[in-house]
Amino acid sequence: MIEFSLRHESEQMEAGANRQVSAEVPAIAFDVQARLLAGAPLDRALEVEGFLCAKSRRSRRLVLHATDIQFIEGE
Repeated sequence: MIEFSLRHESEQMEAGANRQVSAEVPAIAFDVQARLLAGAPLDRALEVEGFLCAKSRRSRRLVLHATDIQFIEGE
């Protein structure tokens, strides 16, 4: 198991205007996905799929549970 943070930055259309958006999302990965991340350099571009869920039964903090991680080449 590995805990990490994802940083997202993009430009999105909202109410007919472009808007710069950014967010940092806490995330967690298990098994194969955790081993992939453990050897990766910081600030590596990723594409992550998963689901949002409470961190645990005791903590209602929202966390992205990463189920598939792909490294983006050239970024």
